Amino acid sequence: MFTQPIIDCHHHVFDPANFPWAPESTYHPTGHELATPDYYRAVMQAYNIRHSLLVGPTSGYNTDNRCLLDTIKRGEGRFKGIAVTPRDVDSDTLARLKAQGIVGIALNVAMLGTEPFMQLDALMGRLAELDLVAQIQVQNDQLLALMPMLKRTRTRLLIDHCGRPDVSAGLAQPAFQALLSLAGHQRTWVKLSGLGKFSQRPYPYSDGHPYLLALLNAFGAENCMWGSDWPFLRASERMDIGTQLLLIATLIPDEQMRRQVLWHTPRRLFSFTEEQEL
Repeated sequence: MFTQPIIDCHHHVFDPANFPWAPESTYHPTGHELATPDYYRAVMQAYNIRHSLLVGPTSGYNTDNRCLLDTIKRGEGRFKGIAVTPRDVDSDTLARLKAQGIVGIALNVAMLGTEPFMQLDALMGRLAELDLVAQIQVQNDQLLALMPMLKRTRTRLLIDHCGRPDVSAGLAQPAFQALLSLAGHQRTWVKLSGLGKFSQRPYPYSDGHPYLLALLNAFGAENCMWGSDWPFLRASERMDIGTQLLLIATLIPDEQMRRQVLWHTPRRLFSFTEEQEL
């Protein structure tokens, strides 16, 4: 059914048999959350996912990127990565990560709170110099606290999971309006993903639809991409990639726009190569 080529811009891999959990990690995925690179390659084949953006998880691995880097190395050009690093990571380390297929660094504000990220001008400058993106995951009104720092930088920004807005506060809530205001900067991209993380309703997460569509309208398909969030850590209900793709097809019925979101935008931003243009 999924004949359109896809780039999955948000998923994780876990392989504790070959890459044990980081000692400082407080959450270890288990059961269906154990998602090896080999299994994900089968998922890619099943859904015509040609490339993917691997996101280093704080769960299990934290700043240990060995599993992430090994997956990219063995991926024959199909994977790029977002790494988790200390906030004082130096330029040489970032350059080495970039040489191994890392295209950005995760700033997990939703997990750690805003305070550690208020004064990251030096890190943002290093990212800009190396043409790496800052992938930012916030929730509710957290973005408001970061806006002064984000406006000071020239770093390319990738907003995770639609900014995880408070769906009970409406489209006019200040944090979501602040996110929409970044559309005019021409250096911000948004992942149309994570509906299950901020919706207060079961699938198809209808209370989250207006937020996703508002982002698509403000940023345009040229600055939006899709991610599965596989293997759905800490999910409150059953989730599958197939149903996530059916939902995005429903929300973006225009085939050309959907192809832009699912293929052309991430392919251009992350410099994925394909023998033939699709």
